[in-house]
Amino acid sequence: MASAAEQLAGNLNMGAFAKATELKKRIWFTLGALIVYRLGTFIPVPGIDASVLGQLVGEHQGGILGMFDMFTGGALGRMTIFALNIMPYISASIIIQLLSTALPSMEALKKEGESGRKKLNQYTRYLTVLIAIVQAYGFAMGLSSLHTNAGLSAVISPGPSFLVSYVVMLVTGTLFLMWLGEQITSRGIGNGISLIIFSGIVANLPHALGSLLELGRTGALSPIFVVVFLLLALLVIAFIVFMEQAQRRVVIQYPKRQVGNRIYGGDSTHMPLKVNTAGVIPPIFASSVLLVPATLSGFMHNNSGFLGHIGQWLSQGQPLYMAFYALMIVFFSYFYAAVTFNPEETAENLRKQGGFVPGIRPGANTARYFDRILSRLTTIGAAYMVLVCLLPQFLINKYNVPFYFGGTSLIIIVSVTIDTVTQVQSHLVAHQYQGLIRKQRGRKGARGRAGKERRNLR
Repeated sequence: MASAAEQLAGNLNMGAFAKATELKKRIWFTLGALIVYRLGTFIPVPGIDASVLGQLVGEHQGGILGMFDMFTGGALGRMTIFALNIMPYISASIIIQLLSTALPSMEALKKEGESGRKKLNQYTRYLTVLIAIVQAYGFAMGLSSLHTNAGLSAVISPGPSFLVSYVVMLVTGTLFLMWLGEQITSRGIGNGISLIIFSGIVANLPHALGSLLELGRTGALSPIFVVVFLLLALLVIAFIVFMEQAQRRVVIQYPKRQVGNRIYGGDSTHMPLKVNTAGVIPPIFASSVLLVPATLSGFMHNNSGFLGHIGQWLSQGQPLYMAFYALMIVFFSYFYAAVTFNPEETAENLRKQGGFVPGIRPGANTARYFDRILSRLTTIGAAYMVLVCLLPQFLINKYNVPFYFGGTSLIIIVSVTIDTVTQVQSHLVAHQYQGLIRKQRGRKGARGRAGKERRNLR
């Protein structure tokens, strides 16, 4: 039988949306913040030759330059103030989250509640500044040393003044986006950081689709292949939606207990465990680690050394790169799932609440049961991510198409879309509940006034 919340969600319509004024304010605020972000991706950093930089990004698509340009919506290719995007904050958040489970002192902060959460957020901001400075300095040095095949440099006047101004502008842009993402989270719809990355990726989709259609028009690709390619993209999107929403529901039973003449409990609920527990973290980590050798070799003038050979072997599209990419996705899937879900702690909390899994004894047996289920789900989730992330590589190698709908970017698009729709539905359900509560209070008040009038008449 559907719950009250599910019944309300099923009755949602455009009429309910029109009455939800608070939700509309949040949506308009979110759209305005994203427009500000997109405008910032067109404000260039002084001292950069944009035309030469575009050639460099095109020649180093297999390195970090190409990957960052994809996530920033072209901001890195234009070298704007938002060139680093929000990626330093994401890296800092992941590091702090991992440390909060590995270090006892930070784990204690995590358990302190709101005060501990504020301290961890402060540590995340400090680490974001440090990572942004290191990345901005690395990009500045790399751009100063990189030259196109024609010997041109993207930096107009290399030197200390360019280095300082470049680092300050990029770090400031990242901190502004961090603040903007927090504002979207608190005053808008959904996770602000995810929406910023989402808008950056989606901004390049029209260009990628136009490039594909242009290749079909000029005859570089057959029209039949273009149609099959688009149908395959739709199938991949449907598959990702299915896998991102797939979950294993573990039945939880609460025993009956008698207090006086009344009997409480006896309810049955479920604990949802997602198939893709780690989300999009494994492919991001795997890409970042594997792209370091290729980028370092690209920054070197002489690529004939050992590091140069390693960079060539581990460049995107190479068999060794795809093999290591798959293995690292699997590794980070298990690692992140183990960090985010603690079977022993979950089983202990369930025992304290009086709940149990039917047929499984509480305590250690329940923990082993959760661990077994999580291992199987993680195996399926890792295989799904490997398939989705490697499919674009095979298509690019074989057909040389601008396959932008692939891997990490597509998983991010689908995940953020699902999360945003869920957030909108939750706000609508909350609005419906508030309306029902106001009506109920109004009826009680009307009955109270009617009763008072009857007593006065008597």
